[in-house]
Amino acid sequence: MRAVGLDEPFFVRRGEGAYIEDVEGNRYLDWVMSWGPLLFGHGDRETVEAVRAAAELGTSFGAPSVTEVELAAEIVDAVPSVEKVRLVSSGTEAAMSAVRLARAFTSRDRILKFAGCYHGHVDALLASAGSGVATLGLPAILVEPVAGNMGVVPPEPGFLEALRQLCDASGALLVFDEVITGFRIARGGAQERFGVTPDLTILGKIAGGGLPLAAFGGRAEIMDRLAPSGDVYQAGTLSGNPLATAAGLAVLRRLRDPAVYEELERRGARLEAGLAAHGRVQRVGAMATLFMTDDPVRNFDDAQRADAERYAALFRHLLERGIYIAPSPFEAMFLSLAHGDEEIDRTIQAVADFDG
Repeated sequence: MRAVGLDEPFFVRRGEGAYIEDVEGNRYLDWVMSWGPLLFGHGDRETVEAVRAAAELGTSFGAPSVTEVELAAEIVDAVPSVEKVRLVSSGTEAAMSAVRLARAFTSRDRILKFAGCYHGHVDALLASAGSGVATLGLPAILVEPVAGNMGVVPPEPGFLEALRQLCDASGALLVFDEVITGFRIARGGAQERFGVTPDLTILGKIAGGGLPLAAFGGRAEIMDRLAPSGDVYQAGTLSGNPLATAAGLAVLRRLRDPAVYEELERRGARLEAGLAAHGRVQRVGAMATLFMTDDPVRNFDDAQRADAERYAALFRHLLERGIYIAPSPFEAMFLSLAHGDEEIDRTIQAVADFDG
């Protein structure tokens, strides 16, 4: 909150649909939505009932369960690159494990990553991205196919295809971090939307239906290197937790319906059109950022040139009017099916009032 001029966060008591309520009883229209997982909104009844039913059977087993297998099958069916998948508990854990697997599979060490992309709080993945690094000798190129952690920055035409070609030519693996984009901008994520298939994919957020769950998966020959089949050790006591897998299934099964994404696209277009007069709106599917600049934002340097003080003032203006956007200019607004035209139009009007 200090980034937007406030000293302390508010503490949330409950959420329902597109709204959250803090411990003091203030109600906010929520565009953060737990930073992306809640595609059907807060307190989604189908998800809550699935978790309740699972909890009655036990909260953790430390052994395989049926819902683990069912969720894995749902992910494999949806995501083009994934032939086998391993469930874990957080996006950071999934990214860490995918990188370790890529290094073992290629017998190489250094990873190429990009400025402005975020892959969790592992030390090596928080290091500053370098420049002028050759792909020769790399085990993997790691990228958010649509950046969501410097604001929404879509890939330039041909960029993802070029990464695929570089990896094919050098023997490196292409790893897509789709923790944000997975199941959000298409059922099969960015790789479905842009038609570029990575070797490994990192998933989270929507995959767990709002509970702590993430996953990484890819080609069978790569995934087979994981223990117990292979020599790359990976384990986690709560991986594939029955409550989290039940929540994930409750969400992912509904995403088989193309109407979900058609409606999210319609609502996203309405939001984008309404905000476009008040800054630079960049949107891919059900994620969007209003940058305080008139110029295109193509990379992290562009994002940093946007007016952060103006964004902070906008944040405070909206919060006073009961609208909660991300307390950082380097994040996204996350559309859900709980955001109706009324919520979208209310937000657009509040931003217009800020411009005066």
